[in-house]
Amino acid sequence: MEIYMRLYPAVGLMCIIWVFNSPISAQELTGEDKYIYLKQLDHFLSIPNNGLYNEHIEPNIEWLIEAFRQLDFDAKRLETNGQPLFFAQKIRGEDLPTVLFYMHLDGQSVDPSAWNQPSPYEPVYKSRTEMGDWQIMSEEVPEPPYDQEWRIFARSASDDKGPIIMLLAALQELQKERQELAYNVKIILDSEEERGSPHLLSSVQRYSDLLSSDYLVVSDGPMHDSGLPTLTYGVRGITRMTLEIYGPSKSQHSGHFGNYAPNPVFRAAHLLASMKDEQGRVVIPGYYDGVSFDSLALQVMAAVPDNEEAIQERAGFKEPEKVGINYQEAMQFPSLNVRGIRSAWVGNEARTIVPDKVIVEIDIRTVPNTDGNRLAGLVKEHIKQQGYTILDAVPSHEEMLSIEKPIFVEHTVSMYPFRTPLDSELGAWLKDALEQAHGKEVVQIRILGGSLPLSFFLNELDIPAVLAPLVNADNNQHSPNENLRLGNFFDGIHSFRSILINPIPQ
Repeated sequence: MEIYMRLYPAVGLMCIIWVFNSPISAQELTGEDKYIYLKQLDHFLSIPNNGLYNEHIEPNIEWLIEAFRQLDFDAKRLETNGQPLFFAQKIRGEDLPTVLFYMHLDGQSVDPSAWNQPSPYEPVYKSRTEMGDWQIMSEEVPEPPYDQEWRIFARSASDDKGPIIMLLAALQELQKERQELAYNVKIILDSEEERGSPHLLSSVQRYSDLLSSDYLVVSDGPMHDSGLPTLTYGVRGITRMTLEIYGPSKSQHSGHFGNYAPNPVFRAAHLLASMKDEQGRVVIPGYYDGVSFDSLALQVMAAVPDNEEAIQERAGFKEPEKVGINYQEAMQFPSLNVRGIRSAWVGNEARTIVPDKVIVEIDIRTVPNTDGNRLAGLVKEHIKQQGYTILDAVPSHEEMLSIEKPIFVEHTVSMYPFRTPLDSELGAWLKDALEQAHGKEVVQIRILGGSLPLSFFLNELDIPAVLAPLVNADNNQHSPNENLRLGNFFDGIHSFRSILINPIPQ
């Protein structure tokens, strides 16, 4: 308990007293337990973790190394071509299966001015008013008892430091109970996930022997909106495209050249509009090829208790696109999304010109059987069919004079999709553990709409993966005022405890 005494001596002393003098319920955390674990979370969140800065990552890794060593884990940093990874393991026996847990310790960048608190790295505790607003009730960890609906606000509270502390707390609970792990445990924490994990593949290849496991369990992303225990069996991949659509070789006076020089904004508008119908469906031939549902998939998707009106209300739109018959089915198809457009100037800087070019940024979310390179190729072929000449570099002045509709296009496959079978042994084992922990039916999600760098583990280590998300759906992930519901935090500790002691069928 040295680390807890060093960080906050009074809490460390209480910890020692409880470990050696008090029987701890396996099913219910005491108010004092909750206070200790919130204190740990509070301290961990107070360490800045913007993955763009090495000076942010190192203190987080140092804190984790010390914390896990106090639990008799072999804990260390793994050097990479980028930011280091955190790794810890406890091997109970060569004849036991091994589970690798993946989470990430880095967080999104912050704009402190957009947060309703002194700093995103200074956690505050808030309760909801009768008007539905969140107000600060304490800038320190409140004393028990706790309202399950209270929330802690800080960067990475949900994505993804909260789940890390849930796992750490569950391990501490087992230590207090003198309860053994049911299998060998390995933990890998990414420090560049919010940047797309550019060095994870080479790192998994480099440390493949160390990471070798039988199963991969991931805790990232939100639970289902219902708040019920959730398992997710896959994630979508992501392919990024950049289009540069040209008008004149340099911006021209709109009075002298309006009606004469081609305007790239209108060209871009026509081109983009040609890719989808009014219902939001991609009309490019072959785009949805490879998507199919068997009877089990249809059954599992139908069982998800989505409230689509609530989803639409939270997102702020009246009518969804018609790709799939509902939200769950929509996530099973590859998407085509314009994530950004830039041309000339706007607002107080607006100028009366015909712009020289438009830059369009596109992301394609892929699913299994819909290869990102193939989909990007289909988009390129569609562009050609609209009369464009695709160039592999920004056109020269001479090319602008000789090509009627030049366009520069490039694409990158950033992450690959995966989907573990719904009837997998891994899924059945996790489902059983969560049902034992909470006595509630588990919501099973066939595929997550977002993307995670998990295919590297699956391909290089040849293991299946399932996500066990633990945080509230309305957590403002990646946005200002990110938060974690206290009820989710305490329930997450129970979830991990049950997972850690539930034997894996062999």
